[in-house]
Amino acid sequence: MKRLNKTFKALVSVTTKRVADKVEITIKDNGIGIPQKAVDKVFQPFFTTKPTGQGTGLGLSLSYDIIKAHGGELQVESKEGLGAEFIIQLPII
Repeated sequence: MKRLNKTFKALVSVTTKRVADKVEITIKDNGIGIPQKAVDKVFQPFFTTKPTGQGTGLGLSLSYDIIKAHGGELQVESKEGLGAEFIIQLPII
C-alpha cells in the first residue's frame, strides 16, 4: 500500500460476520485504491499493476481459485483514492 503523502498512516482492517449459511471476511485498507480499469482484471493470472520484476500477478488469482474450490466467493470493491475492500464468503460446514 503506498501513498504520496509522507504523513500517511496505513490502516488495514479485517472483519468477520455470519451471513445466512456463510461466513464473510472483509479486508479493507485506506490506500490509493485500485484503478477502475484494473478492478475487472485483478483476479486474472499474471495481471499486475506493479513494474516488471516487482510482482508476479498470481496472489489474487490463486486466492480466487482456492476460495472457489472451497465453495466460496471473492469480490473486490474499490474507489481510487479511497482504498480497496476484498470480501470473502465461505460456506459454513
